[in-house]
Amino acid sequence: MNILITGSASGIGYDVGLKLADLGYNVFLTTENDKQLEVLKEKIKDIDNIGTFRLDLTKKEDRKQLEDFKCDILISNAAIDQGGSILDIDMKKVRKCYDVNLFYNFDIIKIVLKNMIKNNSGKVIIISSMLANIPMPFFGIYGSTKSALSHLSMSLKKELKLINKNIKLKIIEPGIYKTGFNRFMIENSETDKYYLFNRSVYELEKEILNFVGKEKLNSISNKIIQAVKDNNNKTIYRAPFSHNLLLKFYIKFIKK
Repeated sequence: MNILITGSASGIGYDVGLKLADLGYNVFLTTENDKQLEVLKEKIKDIDNIGTFRLDLTKKEDRKQLEDFKCDILISNAAIDQGGSILDIDMKKVRKCYDVNLFYNFDIIKIVLKNMIKNNSGKVIIISSMLANIPMPFFGIYGSTKSALSHLSMSLKKELKLINKNIKLKIIEPGIYKTGFNRFMIENSETDKYYLFNRSVYELEKEILNFVGKEKLNSISNKIIQAVKDNNNKTIYRAPFSHNLLLKFYIKFIKK
């Protein structure tokens, strides 16, 4: 069984890939650029059932190579971050975040799904975020892309049910993990000009991120592996447990 994981040079995608390979799956890890690909190949050189190739979601030629790729399970993990105040971020960066996290992501999903429909079998696992459900200051752009991603994914699942019962779609909503991705989101905030906020506010956000993001990757990696194995109709998987509890509390008592 072939499992393709996008955006898997490091972090959650890489960790899940190693664990799935240990379980005997044929895993394909992808990177955004050739430099990342060199590093990744060196890291997995002794693992026979892991393949690698470049898959830059923004490049048509890279997306096109999936048209003939035999994929039994897609883990759609690729994303970019964008931290900072909504008022401070240049709209070009906002569009780029939506392009990668939503539009090109769904382009990949559509390509893979067409083959799955032909083969009457397959599973798509889409990595969203708990931030899709909780508006947070300075994470608004990234969170909104994930909110749209979760919404489209749930709609797509209902559509798939009407035409094919053998294709499963599942959504993973991780909390905050200390992978470097979330920290970079804040450090990558606009610094050249501020409309309402100064840099000290962003520094406070980084400290909050450090405090919250202490969970190890095992909890979310195990949820993704559970989604790979599950053939039930469960849609959304969340981890870590503590963040999921906070989310449920927010939805029940605070969200308006």
